[in-house]
Amino acid sequence: QLQASGGGLVQAGGSLRLSCSASGRTFTIYHAGWFRQAPGKEREFVAAIWWNGGNSYYADSVKGRFTISRDNAKNTVSLQMNSLKPEDTAVYYCATTASLYISAADHYDYWGQGTEVTVSS
Repeated sequence: QLQASGGGLVQAGGSLRLSCSASGRTFTIYHAGWFRQAPGKEREFVAAIWWNGGNSYYADSVKGRFTISRDNAKNTVSLQMNSLKPEDTAVYYCATTASLYISAADHYDYWGQGTEVTVSS
C-alpha cells in the first residue's frame, strides 16, 4: 500500500515536497516513480528512481526543478518540487514497479491514492 501526502496550494515560484510511504510490500526491491494527471489530460511521467537510489530519471518538463529521492530504511520516496509553475498543477501519484520501463505508467502495478498540487499564477 502506498500513501502519498504533501500536496497543497502554492504560488508560482514556490516549493512543495511530496512524500510517499509504503507498507505491506517489500518496498526496497522496487523502483519507484511519480506521475501526475492534470484535469482533462492523460497521466504523465514525472520522475522515477531505482530500487537502490542509484539512478533517477525525470521528464523534460521538470528536469532541474524537481528532485526524487528515497529512504529505504523508512520505506519512503519523496519528490522535492521547486520553482513551481501553474502547469505543474495536477494530482500527483506515487507508484512502484519491478520493470525497467520506469517511465511507463502501464508498467507500474502498485499506486498510491494521489495528492493534489495546485500552483497559482
